[in-house]
Amino acid sequence: MHRLFLCEKPSQAKDIAKVLGANRRGDGCWLGSDVTVTWCIGHLLETAPPDAYDPRYKRWVLADLPIVPEHWKMRVKAKTASQFKAVKRLLGEARELVIATDADREGEMIARELVEHCRYRGPIQRLWLSALDDTSIRKALAALKPGAETFSLYHSALGRSRADWLIGMNMSRLFTLLGRQSGYQGVLPVGRVQTPTLRLVVDRDRSIADFVPVAYWAIEVALLADGSSFNAQWRVPEDACDEQGRCLNPALAQQAAAAIGNAASARVVKLRTERMGEAPPLPFDLGTLQEVCSKKLGLGAQETLDIAQALYETHKLITYPRSDCGYLPLSQHGEAPAILQALGRGDPGLAELLPHLDAQRRSRAWNDGKVSAHHGIIPTAAALSLDRLVGKQRAVYALIRARYLAQFLPNHEYDRSQADFTCAGQALRAVGKVIVESGWRRALPEALTPGKGRETQPAQPLPALREGQDCAVAGVTLKDLWTQPPKPFTEGDLIKAMKNVAKLVDDPRLKQKLKDTTGIGTEATRAGIIQGLLDRGYLRKQGKALAATPAAFSLIDAVPRAIADPGTTAIWEQALDMVQSGEMSLEEFVGKQSAWMSKQVQRCVSLRISISAPASPAAAAPWKKKRKTAPRKASASKGSAAGKRAAKPTSRT
Repeated sequence: MHRLFLCEKPSQAKDIAKVLGANRRGDGCWLGSDVTVTWCIGHLLETAPPDAYDPRYKRWVLADLPIVPEHWKMRVKAKTASQFKAVKRLLGEARELVIATDADREGEMIARELVEHCRYRGPIQRLWLSALDDTSIRKALAALKPGAETFSLYHSALGRSRADWLIGMNMSRLFTLLGRQSGYQGVLPVGRVQTPTLRLVVDRDRSIADFVPVAYWAIEVALLADGSSFNAQWRVPEDACDEQGRCLNPALAQQAAAAIGNAASARVVKLRTERMGEAPPLPFDLGTLQEVCSKKLGLGAQETLDIAQALYETHKLITYPRSDCGYLPLSQHGEAPAILQALGRGDPGLAELLPHLDAQRRSRAWNDGKVSAHHGIIPTAAALSLDRLVGKQRAVYALIRARYLAQFLPNHEYDRSQADFTCAGQALRAVGKVIVESGWRRALPEALTPGKGRETQPAQPLPALREGQDCAVAGVTLKDLWTQPPKPFTEGDLIKAMKNVAKLVDDPRLKQKLKDTTGIGTEATRAGIIQGLLDRGYLRKQGKALAATPAAFSLIDAVPRAIADPGTTAIWEQALDMVQSGEMSLEEFVGKQSAWMSKQVQRCVSLRISISAPASPAAAAPWKKKRKTAPRKASASKGSAAGKRAAKPTSRT
């Protein structure tokens, strides 16, 4: 056999084999002339458990901790052993290997761990795919990378895997054993990523529970000018408002409302109109797609990923979905005319939009300097009739397509007018907005248009005003309002918080370090982390919102703060980026992780903890076979119940 292509999944292998002309089915492979295409089924190997290093580790004993392997071992996964056997045989026969797994660090590890385990020593090339339609596959085949160019991705993924093992195996054993000392008989899973993620929700729920609403007052004034009505807002005197410009003094607000109500008119004292422009939002990265789908479509993070993966693998309609980047390479701009034509053919509903598109337009999205290993998620030229897509798949595809189409439309432009008034000694302000050019918003349905939250009042057109003009006072409304607590996390909000963890860190030096990191977890793993916490009963859903269960509160209170600190996890991700770039060796990274973890074990071994039972039976006994039964109902946590009460708007009129 001359050349072997090693893919990540059977479906991916079938697509590549078809382009290569490898049409004969073999044992765990597709066969062609001097080429064979085989596949993994995710990871065919896994890191060996502690008892593979010493049989005594089958029993969980505090005295055996920490467990730090001197020489790391891998073992074949039992469920996919037959495919491993086929891949091992094919690697032994190959003269040249082309790694064709997913183009990310996890995909690199899936292939490289097999190369190492099976002792393949031949030449290696890398197929770097961003889409699975025939055109994209042919383009990638014509531009194979040297294997050495992506090898550092493997060490980064291996570092991540070993760090997860060290923290998971040691800290989970430690806290499970400490829990047993206090009478709790279940397993307490502690993870490098899942525990800090859980703390984000626990902290948010506590801030909701501890929130004390504060009453404030606002005044809305209806004004008339030349037969047109519009609204203005009372501006609280600087010496009588809080940091957000709100009036906390009811007597002052009532006095101002009475004075304005008794006035016949308000005079324009200052008028300003400014032309504003908004560039189109970038194409989606996975995290942003999950955030928008959660907010606008009510989809969970894992559900969004599964749909995007199907659009990529099964339908070939979008590019690689597990991207952490929304920018596009300049070289990709040349494919725009063909993609736009294909999108128009696939959906007659775009007929009104197509004349406004300019395939030569180059938005800020096209920027080689901003593109990471992957570019933004965009449609491919393999567009098909949308009738073949239904329900949620169609909705997610429409979102991805709309973001791409927006790149070929002008900026959204509007005139923002601000009119300041004086009325009975009180200051009023009216803000108006008139759209001049719809621009890229033509591509996005109004409900899905991103808002920046800069305006506190809904957009209204102002009539033609002039300084010195008097406008009649048509009505006055005194509003009795309450400050609102933080909102509970949705899955989309939590994904965003995991990405932008620097905003949640108080230490200014650490905050600066974290600004350019990948945050907690990666685009490919965040949805699975959240789903795992739901499955284990540490989180539960209340409509779209996520709530921590009592077990989550007690677990976060028990583990060392450093392990649950999102900043610590983000620093580890930053170190993994250094491994990928060659600034730190794999051995140095794992050595630091081992030393840090060992120190945490020593500090915690004498702790006394109290743990509430998780909400799911599976969490208490994860070694037992899962049954398809409904989870038991858990009592509401203090944070969730109090937050629910505080979140209801209240009026005291």
